[in-house]
Amino acid sequence: MSTLGELERSVMDILWSAGERLTANELQDRLTALPGAKSLATTTVLTVLSRLEKKRFVARERSARPHHYFAARSREDHMAELMHEVLGTAADRTAVLERFVGQASDTEAATLRKLLGR
Repeated sequence: MSTLGELERSVMDILWSAGERLTANELQDRLTALPGAKSLATTTVLTVLSRLEKKRFVARERSARPHHYFAARSREDHMAELMHEVLGTAADRTAVLERFVGQASDTEAATLRKLLGR
């Protein structure tokens, strides 16, 4: 699984939250509007989008110029993949799962029971 750098995570957070396809300039505007954000060149945003596309996080609509970018998969799919990756590196998966479930809230535990009952 590819890891995301800080700027890549910011881009993905924007794309996941946007609910629409965005151009590099629109992404640049939203990135620079973040609290404490630095000014970014459009070429920097395009480079990040290119890297995210190679990592299969982002896809783009090429039918018009400028291209419009969107998340290739959901935030939930990404998070689930991260959880599986971490679990896959555990020497004792049962112990990790026990600790994870042991730290779940009552609501989360009920959700887990419901999902496991399917």
